[in-house]
Amino acid sequence: MGGPERLLSTGEVARDLGLNPRSLSRWAKDGLVTPTMVSPGGRYLWDLDDLRSQLRILRERSSDQE
Repeated sequence: MGGPERLLSTGEVARDLGLNPRSLSRWAKDGLVTPTMVSPGGRYLWDLDDLRSQLRILRERSSDQE
């Protein structure tokens, strides 16, 4: 029986992935990536593996357009 998934703040996932937190927030606002959840206060919460998948897809789409 698995426990609840651990959702991370924008700062935490940005640090884990070597990204700028402001860039990640902007990408979410622009609809390029989708947070797992948005708190009632408007904070983005992320599942690290899901975000990695989203970024991989973005990278693949970007390289296909070159």
